[in-house]
Amino acid sequence: MPNIIKSYVKGVDTLNRFTGLVTMHLIFVMIGLLLYSSISRTLFDTPINSVVTISQFLMSAYYLLGGGFSMQEDAHVRMDLFYSSWSKKGKARADAFTSIFLIFYLVVLLIGAISSTMYTIEVGQKTRTLIQYPLAPIKILMTLGVFLMLLQATATFFKDLAKARGVTL
Repeated sequence: MPNIIKSYVKGVDTLNRFTGLVTMHLIFVMIGLLLYSSISRTLFDTPINSVVTISQFLMSAYYLLGGGFSMQEDAHVRMDLFYSSWSKKGKARADAFTSIFLIFYLVVLLIGAISSTMYTIEVGQKTRTLIQYPLAPIKILMTLGVFLMLLQATATFFKDLAKARGVTL
């Protein structure tokens, strides 16, 4: 593989690993927030209305920004009726082939995410809750998450292509 592809794969892997490890800690923020809300409602009879909305935003950021990292770690669900019995090169060929469809899907998803984000920013779209939070931050994170997943899918494609040829990156 050319050096530029090796550098691209290494750079994307580093970026998604860092993003995934940072994003991983959002679960603790969300747990703390929900625990505080539960204690506040139960013991002090003072419900906090915005906790559910903020938790939904945090959960969205958690799975959107963690997608590239989970792909890098090969943690996605895979139907492996036949896959487990194939050779490493056979698996790599199948993964490279299916990555083409994933990359196409992610490009379409990214175009939609950018369009949706631009609309949200232009219109100043807000949530339909008691406290109307702006939707722009979560839409920007959504677009960033899809973009990171697209970068990782492309890097994974190159890795699978190299494995299919018997080369490691």
